[in-house]
Amino acid sequence: MLAIVIPFYKISFIEETFQSLANQTNKNFKVYIGDDASPEDVSVILAKYRGFFDFNYFRFSENLGGKSLVQQWERCIELVKDEKWLMILGDDDVLDENCVELFYNNLSEIEEGNINVVRYSTVVIDKSRNEISKIHIHPKFELSIDFLMRKFQGGTRSSLSEYIFKLEDLKRIKFKDIPLAWYSDLLAVLEVSNFSTIFTINDAKVYFRWSGENITSKTDNMVLKNIGTFQFYYYLVNNCSQFISQYQESRILDHLEKTFLDNKRNKTFWKNFTKLYFKRGLFSRYGKFIIKVIKSVIK
Repeated sequence: MLAIVIPFYKISFIEETFQSLANQTNKNFKVYIGDDASPEDVSVILAKYRGFFDFNYFRFSENLGGKSLVQQWERCIELVKDEKWLMILGDDDVLDENCVELFYNNLSEIEEGNINVVRYSTVVIDKSRNEISKIHIHPKFELSIDFLMRKFQGGTRSSLSEYIFKLEDLKRIKFKDIPLAWYSDLLAVLEVSNFSTIFTINDAKVYFRWSGENITSKTDNMVLKNIGTFQFYYYLVNNCSQFISQYQESRILDHLEKTFLDNKRNKTFWKNFTKLYFKRGLFSRYGKFIIKVIKSVIK
C-alpha cells in the first residue's frame, strides 16, 4: 500500500492539496499529516475531508522545520505504519486525479524490475494554479545519475513531491541533513535508487507550486542555498565515487567549483574543497582552480 506523508506548516494551499487527494480515482492510500507546530489551525479544513480519503493527523509540539526541514521529514516518515511505498507531498502541491491509479497499474512492472524510486511528470504552477512551465516528462526507465547529468543541461527539473520511494530503502539511507534540505531530495533519489533505475509514470502529473512562500521560490535564502548546493556536490564526489564515471565526476566538479566561486570567502568551503581535491589526487585541477579564483578576485 502507498503512504502519502504531508509535512504541514502553511495553510495557504493545503485545501487544494487535500482536494487532489479526495479526487483520486484509486483510494488505496493512507495519508499521514505531520503538523510542524504551525500557528495556523488546519482542523476545520481537515474535517471537510474526513471520509473522502483515509488520513491520520498528528500535531508536533515543537517546530522543527525552521531548524531542520530534513528532521521534520524524518519524524513525519516515522508516523507511517506498515505501508511499503512512500510519497512526501508538499502542503502546497497538487496531484493529478490518476496518480495513485497509475502507480498501482504499473506496480507489477516496478517490482519485477527491482525499482526503488518512481516519479511522475511535473508542471510548475503559480499561486492561482496557472501553469507556468511546460510539462516535464522523462524516459520511462532512466539511471538516476543520467538524470542528474541531464539536469545539468537545464532540460529538466526535480522536486520532492513527484517521487515515490520504497520505504524500507529510504529509511535505511535517510535524507541527508543539508541546509534548507536543498538537494536533500535529489540526493535521496540517487542513493535510494542505488544510482540505478528510476521508473517514470508520464501519464499523470504532479503540480509543483511556485508560490513565493516556499523555500524553492524564495530569494532571501540564497546564501544557505549556496551552502546546500556545495554540500550536495561535495558529498557526491567524496562519498559516491564508485557509482560515478570519470566524465560524470568532472561535470560534478565543474558545478562544485562554480558554487565555490559564488561564495569564495567561505572558510569551510576552502577547507573541505582542498581536502577533497588532495584526497582525490586532483592536484592539477586544484592549481587551475586557484588561478581562476585569483583572476576572479582581481576582476
